[in-house]
Amino acid sequence: MKRRIYMDNHATTPLDPRVLEAMLPYFQEEFGNAASRNHEYGWEAEQAVDRSREIAADLIGGKAKEIIWLSGATESDNVAIKGIVEFYKDKGNHIITTSTEHKAILDTCKSLERKKLARVTYLPVDTQGRVDPSQVREAITDDTILISVMLANNEIGTIQPLAEIGKIAKEKGVFFHTDATQGFGKIPIDVNEMGIDLLSASAHKIYGPKGVGLLWVRSRGPRVRLTAQMDGGGHERGMRSGTLNVTGIVGFAKAIEIAKTEMVEENARILALRERLNDKILSDLDEVYLNGHPTERLAGNLNLSFAYIEGESMLMGLNGSASPDLAAIAVSSGSACTSATLEPSYVLKALGVGDELAHTSIRFGLGRFNTEEEVDYVADRVISEVKRLRELSPLYEMAKEGIDLKDYFAGASH
Repeated sequence: MKRRIYMDNHATTPLDPRVLEAMLPYFQEEFGNAASRNHEYGWEAEQAVDRSREIAADLIGGKAKEIIWLSGATESDNVAIKGIVEFYKDKGNHIITTSTEHKAILDTCKSLERKKLARVTYLPVDTQGRVDPSQVREAITDDTILISVMLANNEIGTIQPLAEIGKIAKEKGVFFHTDATQGFGKIPIDVNEMGIDLLSASAHKIYGPKGVGLLWVRSRGPRVRLTAQMDGGGHERGMRSGTLNVTGIVGFAKAIEIAKTEMVEENARILALRERLNDKILSDLDEVYLNGHPTERLAGNLNLSFAYIEGESMLMGLNGSASPDLAAIAVSSGSACTSATLEPSYVLKALGVGDELAHTSIRFGLGRFNTEEEVDYVADRVISEVKRLRELSPLYEMAKEGIDLKDYFAGASH
C-alpha cells in the first residue's frame, strides 16, 4: 500500500501525465506570447490557444470564439456575475441563485449587495440538495437580469436540473449562468439544450493544471455582453485583459480531450469504486447517513455523516498523524475553500442537517487514479477509526442502550 492515498478529487486533481506531455513544449520551445503578431513565436502560441478554444467549445456545444480564458473558475464566476450586473444595470439589478452555491458565487453576490449594486434572492434546496425549478420561476421579477445555479455541488455532488431552469430563463428573457466547475468534463453538457448563456470551469478539477479556467459567453440567441473587470490591452474580446497562460491553456485543452474521450468509461469505473466504498462502510457501521441526492450526483462523490464522532478527529485519524505505520489518507470535511473554518458546512445546513451531524461529515472524492486496493484500505481504516472514536463516546453508548438523547438533554437542562 502507498504511503499516501488521495481521495479529495473535488478539491483538486493530480495532473494527468498526458496533460503534462502536451504542456512541456510550451515552457521552452514554443514560449511565445499569443498577442505577439509579428513573428512565428507569437503565431504558434496564438494557434495553440485557438485550437484549445475549439476543443473546449466542442465539449459543451458552443463556438470557439465564445471561450474566454482566465485564471480559474473563481475569476470566471466574478467576471460573469459582476460583468452582467454592470453592463445591464439599466435593465435591472436582481440576481437569483441558490443557498448551496460555491463561495465564489455567494461571496460575489454578497459583495454586490454590500455595494448596493444588486439585489439577490438565495433559493433554498431540498433535503437532497436540489433546487425546485418552480421556485426559480416564482422568484423572477421584472428586474431580474441573471440566474446563477451550479451544475454539480462541490461538497455533496448533487446535480441540479439545469435544463428545466434554462428553459424557464429563456421563457422569461433572463440570462442563465452556471458554475460548472465540478461537473465539467465529468457529465455531458450541452449549453443549447440546457439554455445556458454563461458557463464557468477550471482545469485543475479535470486533471489539468492549476491557474487556468474558462468562461463561455453566448454570442447569439441571445448575445451576452459583459463589462470587463480587468483593464489593460483588451485581450479576449475585451472581456479579460492580460497575457494568456498559453501553457496552461494547452494543458486545459488536453485535459478536456481526454475527458471527452474517456467520460463514459471513466464514470462507470469511478461509480463502481464509490459504491464499493459505500457498501463496505455501511456493511460494518450503523448510524451512517448519505448527504446529497442518491442518484443525481457525481460518480466520484460520497459524502457521509458518521453519528457520534467528531469529523475533525476522524480526519486526524485518517491522515496518519497518529501512527507512522499507517498510510496517510487525504479526504475532506467539506469544500477546500471553507476548510479553514470550524463552522459546520453551510451546504449541509441548507439540506436541514443538524449542526452535530454536520460536524461528523466526511467527503470522499474518488477520481481517475484511485484503485480498488485503495478503496478497500480506506474503507477498513474508516470503519476502524469510527469504531475507535465511538468507543470513546458516552453518547453512542447511551444511544445503543435505547436512551432518547433529546429527552435526556432536555431533562438535564432543567
